[in-house]
Amino acid sequence: MVQRWQQLPLDRAQSYSGRVRALVQSLADRVAEVAGIPASAVPDCGPATVMDQLTVMVYDTCAADVTSARTSTLARTSAPALGQDLASLRRELG
Repeated sequence: MVQRWQQLPLDRAQSYSGRVRALVQSLADRVAEVAGIPASAVPDCGPATVMDQLTVMVYDTCAADVTSARTSTLARTSAPALGQDLASLRRELG
């Protein structure tokens, strides 16, 4: 997905950046919930960095599912949802 994002024309990347940012924020909220900390807003650094933010949040989400004792139920549900979210976003990008 990152490679496809880098190939998008700027105007198209900008049109999809809101969708990607929503996914990034959703993942950040999941990680905060699992960690038992208050959720906070992920900064909007523009379309040039949104894929880096997504990459970090996917990693953090997977790590939280694996390492947190509080995710025994969440881990079973968040991995398939994450895969579906990423697949849907990739299809949208074309």
